[in-house]
Amino acid sequence: MKLLVTGGAGYIGSVVGAQLVSAGHEVVVLDNLLTGHRDFVPEGAELVEKGVEDAGSVLDASFDAVLHFAARSLVGESVTQPGLYWWNNVVGTLRLLDAMREAGVRRLVSSSTAATYGQPPVVPITEDTPAVPINPYGQSKLAVDHALAGEATAHGLAAVSLRYFNVGGALGRHGERHDPETHLIPNVLAVPAGRRETVDVFGTDYPTPDGTAVRDYLHVEDLGRAHLLALDWTGSAEAGGTHRVYNLGSGTGYSVREVIEAVRRVTGHPVPTRERERRPGDPPVLVASSERITADLGWRPEHDLDTIVEDAWTFLQR
Repeated sequence: MKLLVTGGAGYIGSVVGAQLVSAGHEVVVLDNLLTGHRDFVPEGAELVEKGVEDAGSVLDASFDAVLHFAARSLVGESVTQPGLYWWNNVVGTLRLLDAMREAGVRRLVSSSTAATYGQPPVVPITEDTPAVPINPYGQSKLAVDHALAGEATAHGLAAVSLRYFNVGGALGRHGERHDPETHLIPNVLAVPAGRRETVDVFGTDYPTPDGTAVRDYLHVEDLGRAHLLALDWTGSAEAGGTHRVYNLGSGTGYSVREVIEAVRRVTGHPVPTRERERRPGDPPVLVASSERITADLGWRPEHDLDTIVEDAWTFLQR
């Protein structure tokens, strides 16, 4: 198939793009490189250096489907600059949908987020958990999911939204290279890498076994496989005019202290910590149920926490 991958020079988009190329697909990456990296574009893929709002200048009837990763994704930034998130995430997606409709491209897999759930009252989180986002990032991504549902009903789009929880690890030369880096695993690995002296632990009095917040971690390679399965489903006879939402997580929660211990175990380095106050809005536990995508598409994660850390560490040492 010929596929457009928006945001394909970013962390997750480049991993999925590389998997698509390996599977024999023709991949065109659409990325303005504001946060992406030119050297992340998979070998064998074509790069079009434009934003998602310009998808109409690229898409035509020769494309079979779109995988959509282009988005702003920093919670803190979304609070201080909400307009960026409504413009890029929502307006950008609406322009992408316009371009797809005009070109007759009726298959889409979209990157969504657990931030759509806000602070859910239940664990594990299922797709039936009420989505009550608490910041503009989550609100904008929930709006995109609603837009896809409307497009499916009105215009026959076959669409899947994949809601990620915490993603880590690497696939070859494709790993986390964010600026600023806000994710726990690369920030902890920065200590043995010599880039920082300590790790801040925000909150040690949560109602969890060791007092630190518990999160669900998923290897980016497992995440990518889910996109390929979702892409296959959009080509099925039942998919037209349908929008599905799936959670992607391991179903297992790890505390901040357990992640730090995994880094010590994998790297063999000490990792000093500094206890800090809780950050406002951080729930004690966020763990996903992925039973729906397992039942529907046969997807299961295959990598554990140590493998996630090992692959992230290998990438970081490059």
